[in-house]
Amino acid sequence: MTRRKPTRRGFGAIRKLPSGRYQASYLGPDTVRRTAPVTFDTRDDAEGWLSDRRREITGGDWTPPVRRKPLTFGEYAERWLTNRPLKPRTRSHYRWLLDSKILPTFESVALKAVTPDLVGDWHSGLGGANPTARAHAYGLIRSILGDAVQNRLIDFNPCHIRGAGNSRRAHKVRPATLEELEALVAALPSDRYKLMTLLAAWCALRFGELTELRRKDIDTKNGVIRIRRAVARVNGRPVIGTPKSDAGSRDVNIPPHLLPALKAYLADNITGGRDGLLFPAADGVSHMAPSTLYRVFYAAREAAGRPDLRFHDLRHTGAVLAASTGATLAELMGRLGHSTPGAALKYQHAAQGRDAEIAAALSALVKPAD
Repeated sequence: MTRRKPTRRGFGAIRKLPSGRYQASYLGPDTVRRTAPVTFDTRDDAEGWLSDRRREITGGDWTPPVRRKPLTFGEYAERWLTNRPLKPRTRSHYRWLLDSKILPTFESVALKAVTPDLVGDWHSGLGGANPTARAHAYGLIRSILGDAVQNRLIDFNPCHIRGAGNSRRAHKVRPATLEELEALVAALPSDRYKLMTLLAAWCALRFGELTELRRKDIDTKNGVIRIRRAVARVNGRPVIGTPKSDAGSRDVNIPPHLLPALKAYLADNITGGRDGLLFPAADGVSHMAPSTLYRVFYAAREAAGRPDLRFHDLRHTGAVLAASTGATLAELMGRLGHSTPGAALKYQHAAQGRDAEIAAALSALVKPAD
C-alpha cells in the first residue's frame, strides 16, 4: 500500500492516516517537528489546530510542549472501572478479572503499544484458565480498549480474536420435569424452602430476586409478584440493588394453583410488616445466604433423582413451561426479565423439542372428573 505523503502548507503539514483520520504536525521555533497529540476527524479540524499553534508562535506565546509519560493500559483501565456505572457484583467481578487475568500483563504497557500480537499472546497464555473466566477477561479488555477508541486515545481496537469473548456453557441445563419438581419440593424440610422452590420454578425467579422479596411486593388480590429489587453477594456481604437488567424490574403473575400456599405462608411466617422479608435467614431479618439454601437443596435433589440440578436451573424449568403454553417471544421476555430475545428464543426451542413430554405432563395436571 502506497503511503500517503503529508500535504505541505504555508505552515505545518497534514497527513491522512489509513484509518481515515488526519494527523497534523509543524516545525517549531526550536527546529523540532511537533505532532498533534490527537488525530482529527476532518482536514479542517487539523488545519484549525495548526492555526492555533501558528498564532502562538507569532504572538510570542509558544513554549515547547512538555513531553508527558505515555498513558498506560493500567492507568486507563483504573479510570474506566472508576467511571463506569456498574452494579456492585459486576464491579467486583471486573476488579477480580483485572487483578488476576489482565493487569499482570498489561498494567505498565503504554495504551498505544497494546497490539493485536500482544493481545493474541496474552490470550494464548490464558489457555489453562477457566473457559468462562478466560472469555470474560477477553471481553473486558476488548471493552476497555473499545472505550479508548471512542475517546480517540488509540486509532483502532487490537482485540479481534473471533469467538474469544464467548464460552461454552460447562453445565448443560436439563430442566426439571413436573414429577421431579414435585419430588424435590416434597423432600424439602420446611414451608419456607418449599414455597421458595415453587416460586423459583413456576415464576422463573432468580435467587437474588427471591431473597429480597418483601411482603409489600406480593399482591395476593391480583396474584402478582412485583420484582423491583434483588440482593447480590459482594465479597461475602449482601448488597441490595436493582434487578440484573432494566427489564428485570417487572410484574410476574403467579399461577393460581400456588396462591393458597402463598397466602397461608404470608399469614403465618412474615414478621416486620410490609417490609418483612419472605425468605430471611434464621434470625428473621437478614438475607438468606446461598449456602443456607444449599444445605437443604442438595439433599432434596438427591432424593428427587436429580443430583445435577442447580437451584438456578429451576428458573429454566419455569421458562420452558411458560414457553410450552404458547407464550410469544415478547411475553417470555417480559416474564423472565430479559432485555434481549436470545435467551427467550432458546426456551421456545427447548419447549418445542420437549413437546410430547410436556403435553403428557400437562394432561396429568387436569383433575379427573368426579
